[in-house]
Amino acid sequence: MSTPSTHPLDTVAIDPACPVVIPPEKAENIRKLIQFSHRSFMDVDGVLPWSDGVDRNLPPKDEKTSWIYGTRYWDALSEKQRLELLWAECARDVSMFIWLEQTLPPLYVGYVNTYQETLSKEVYEYLMIFSKEEIVHTLMFRRFMKLAELNLYSPPSSPYVSLLARLPRLHPAIGILWTLTLEWAAELAAVHGTQGEGVEPLVRGMFHAHHVEELRHITFGRRVIESFFNTASHAEQEIVRTQFSPVLRNLYDMVTFNPEVAVHVSFPFPADLNDPNVIKEIRESPNNLKVNEERFKEQRDWFIDLGLYA
Repeated sequence: MSTPSTHPLDTVAIDPACPVVIPPEKAENIRKLIQFSHRSFMDVDGVLPWSDGVDRNLPPKDEKTSWIYGTRYWDALSEKQRLELLWAECARDVSMFIWLEQTLPPLYVGYVNTYQETLSKEVYEYLMIFSKEEIVHTLMFRRFMKLAELNLYSPPSSPYVSLLARLPRLHPAIGILWTLTLEWAAELAAVHGTQGEGVEPLVRGMFHAHHVEELRHITFGRRVIESFFNTASHAEQEIVRTQFSPVLRNLYDMVTFNPEVAVHVSFPFPADLNDPNVIKEIRESPNNLKVNEERFKEQRDWFIDLGLYA
């Protein structure tokens, strides 16, 4: 993925001190999320039966959601290689959550410290809860990786590292929008293939437990962004819309297939990943187009409603 000479956020000139007005019905929605979070929260030791271990002889997800399923490259693999590939793909999904979720607490606590005078009390409190829960998620995912003897993937490529570095200087709603986008896409991708019969039990339970809290995070982000678009000027909305869509498409590409997978399997990967046409062929395979249409539909529909995706 190429890095643009000018980052999309460089032109998002919205005064960070400008408050986001949360209407009463959305504020009430966030208060309910706060109540749920205080009543039900993850404990790393108790959330999963860690002592049962991880059975690497079972698939960590439905094989039909493999990045290369339905292509000639999948057909070239033995059953043993296919299983190993599925676990390598699982490792990427968990790595994405680790790299993202350990970044969010300092960002959101930074917003609390910097903009506490302009944040509503509901947004203030939920940003704190959000940060706490992300720390716990990171600890859970790191414990899983060690137990499953899986290796972390590299952090996201430079456009997203650069993106996250810029967010603390921007309006909190812009930061929440971008982190919501990344986390929601990763969540949809991870859950889509892991909740069916036959999936390794610890993996299925881990992603389910994570999903319960992520649904609250996603709902919070949506309420904040909807409120922002209800009160921002037309010019401010257009700035965000113009810069958002291309990066969203790149994100879906990155989630669909990560070429780094080749170094996480013990066999020669059955495709020349130095050829960008091969990567494009995999990302745009009929199966991947079908899977993406299904798993990202809710997110894409919401973005379309806000005019963020065409």
